[in-house]
Amino acid sequence: MQFTAEQIARKLKGTVEGDPNALIWKPCRIEEVDEGGITFLANPKYTHYIYERKAAAILIARDFVLEHPVDATLIRVDNPYLCVAKVLHMFNSADKPKRGRSLRSSIHCTARIGKGCYIGAFAVIGRNAVIGNNVQIYPQVYVGDNCHVGDNTILYPGVKVYRECTIGNRCILHAGVVVGADGFGFAPTGDGSYNKIDQIGNVVIEDDVEIGANTCVDRATMGSTIIHRGAKIDNLCQIAHNVSFGNNTVMASQSGCAGSGKVGDNCIIAGQVGIVGHITVGNRVTIAAQSGVTRNVGDDAVILGSPAMPADRQKKIFVMQRKLEEMYNDIQKLKAELK
Repeated sequence: MQFTAEQIARKLKGTVEGDPNALIWKPCRIEEVDEGGITFLANPKYTHYIYERKAAAILIARDFVLEHPVDATLIRVDNPYLCVAKVLHMFNSADKPKRGRSLRSSIHCTARIGKGCYIGAFAVIGRNAVIGNNVQIYPQVYVGDNCHVGDNTILYPGVKVYRECTIGNRCILHAGVVVGADGFGFAPTGDGSYNKIDQIGNVVIEDDVEIGANTCVDRATMGSTIIHRGAKIDNLCQIAHNVSFGNNTVMASQSGCAGSGKVGDNCIIAGQVGIVGHITVGNRVTIAAQSGVTRNVGDDAVILGSPAMPADRQKKIFVMQRKLEEMYNDIQKLKAELK
């Protein structure tokens, strides 16, 4: 698939400087772009590449001032970083979605399948499951009994959706995602063993959620584990039973939230963050990488460390920690002088 610079500029509401008919057939990283490629400049430290590499077109900010002439056609836009996402979507959308059902799939006679769906080989659709319109179900996906999958949702290979769970419209679940496995519920007994607590709830994933590969979202003990609208969860994350995960909240890889935790809206959770159970994280909270959140967090906080605390305070502690050896030696000298 290919586009002209003018077609892309029109889609982005940008302006063209150079050849509006320049043909573009691939998006590229700025350090690797070559003929026929389109790239973008958002970080000043990569500026030298626009003079060194030969691109078909480059997305740049409207107010960017060139130091030297460039061979490429320029497309000036308000936000190059956001616009490159739109360009990638243009190229990704150029390929038509798959349609039809593989003869090697298994669909229960009571399941309801919408129009325009794709169901790949060895996919299994359970009893009374409801699949919306234009859903893409790739090979080896399992959708259990009484599940509901909304319109235009994509379940990539190997996704497993246990019984009674609900997935909204326009969701994307990447390979290996498990939705609705039992929450980690066990009651200790007097002899040191554990009795399993039945997990009879479900998982509700609202619209426009994307979940990365091999992430697990556990079913509730009772009620629902809820991933709210617009949330984005990276690969290899864990959302435990009865968690409420807020609207448009994002979580990076290897992070997790323990049982019955509540995470607010529009939060940013960096990689390898752990949130203990039964606490509340407010709205618009930023949690830095490798933080351990052990208590409630109010709205608009920026926290860091383990246990996590306000980032400005934790940074001061980090500075002091680097001076501990020096401080220890000073104390030993003072003790010796006092003697």
